[in-house]
Amino acid sequence: MAKKKSPKGSRPIITGFLEKIGAKVFVDHRNVITDLIKGHQGIYALYKNDRLYYVGLASNLRNRINQHLNDRHQGKWTHFSLYIIRKADHIKELESVVMRIADPKGNRVRGKLNSSKNLRWLLKSRLKQEWEKEINDIIGGREKIQKILKKRSKITKKTGRPLKGLFKNGKAIYASYKGKDYKAWVCRNGTIKFEGIFYDAPSTAGLAITKKKTLNGWSFWSYKNDSGNLVQLSRARK
Repeated sequence: MAKKKSPKGSRPIITGFLEKIGAKVFVDHRNVITDLIKGHQGIYALYKNDRLYYVGLASNLRNRINQHLNDRHQGKWTHFSLYIIRKADHIKELESVVMRIADPKGNRVRGKLNSSKNLRWLLKSRLKQEWEKEINDIIGGREKIQKILKKRSKITKKTGRPLKGLFKNGKAIYASYKGKDYKAWVCRNGTIKFEGIFYDAPSTAGLAITKKKTLNGWSFWSYKNDSGNLVQLSRARK
């Protein structure tokens, strides 16, 4: 049977590993361990019996683990595991992920993810929006919005659907208000769909968010131009 070829780009990051090897191998069989892992880079873990004690990375795994037999970690670990990594490009990030997950006792600092975006604030914001929506549905918030919109129906009567014909294939529009981000969709017929309700003008759609008496929807909403940059909705009618 012919051996299947691996898909392009599917070469493994980890090319070899050892797990839960006794520290005595560096004393009793130094030549064997040297020949096996000398010069290899990767991530290693030190254990005190079955409990994880320390996680680190090294450009030379043999030298680093051997060093820990005599430094501040001396006597605090009995076994080690190591994972040889093909390239060093992401070795620091991999170490940080392991450290943040395991939080080993022997590590003085927590793994850093300086180039990554913490999504906690975004999750908090979206959960808050979801809760507010649920509360409004329970206490009749949509009916209140509709009453507000009826009081401002004169705006719609004067303007009709000002976005009609501006976006033939429809368009997403965006707004930020009091630290929250909102998104709506301009339909081909010019109506604006926001949270399941259709509005005839950008101002009325914006009033559903701000609850103000008046609003310039053309400056309140933005859309992405051909370059992918957000620009005010007023640009679309120029």
